[in-house]
Amino acid sequence: MAHGFGGMKNCGLEPYAEYFADNGLAVLLFDYRGFGDSEGTPRQLISHRRHIEDYHAAVAFARRQKNINPDKIALWGSSYSGGHAIVAASQDPKIAAIVVQVPFVSGIASSAPIVKQNGAKYFFKAAASTFKDLWRAATAREPYMVPVYGAPDEFAVLNTRDSKTGYESLIPQGLEVVNAAPARVFLTMVLYRPLSAASKVNCPALIIAGEKDSLIPLESVKKAASKMRQAELITLPLDHFEPYLGEPFKKVSQKQLDFLKAHLF
Repeated sequence: MAHGFGGMKNCGLEPYAEYFADNGLAVLLFDYRGFGDSEGTPRQLISHRRHIEDYHAAVAFARRQKNINPDKIALWGSSYSGGHAIVAASQDPKIAAIVVQVPFVSGIASSAPIVKQNGAKYFFKAAASTFKDLWRAATAREPYMVPVYGAPDEFAVLNTRDSKTGYESLIPQGLEVVNAAPARVFLTMVLYRPLSAASKVNCPALIIAGEKDSLIPLESVKKAASKMRQAELITLPLDHFEPYLGEPFKKVSQKQLDFLKAHLF
């Protein structure tokens, strides 16, 4: 299990991990390199290639542990990491199952509404920030950082109606979170398309989609699910951040637990 776009493992994921562990599953919850408790530089670099490599490294570690069946390992992902779980499973035929909620499946599909909402000024500022960061990387300097989330009237990678309130609802009280990432993410996010790997996922997949999701178009998730051979798609009247809290969390986590027990036990 790993976090989504710019998050950390203790921002909304620990309740899932604890619930699964309390019900008989062994859980490996980790931060990507450069995030949270993990080492690595540059810090806060949102790179789907690095994140997917880290998923594979986590799986390899889990398979070496005593009392773990190496053929009964599932991947769990949410939002951006939902896309990573799809891609990683398409690359590893031994993965037994995947669970993804509000999964990122197409950079273009997710970026287009944000650009449309913010207009040309946002687009050119994002492009300028990207080139500035890439130039700094090419000249071995510190990254040029931009906010990961913000309100609709603020410049940030994600600034839909619920991005700021949603992100902040997942931050534990007293935890300091760096709301910044190297600006190259504007480019890498647009080019990332887990949808293209969906047809290569052969294991059972549970996909939870939000019908009111402001960041992940529902039709894109449906398209990804239709390409998988053993996909169960559940759509719920939720926005992007609701699955982590309250009654939605209870409902979603129970569905996920039942699915995981059916395919791992």
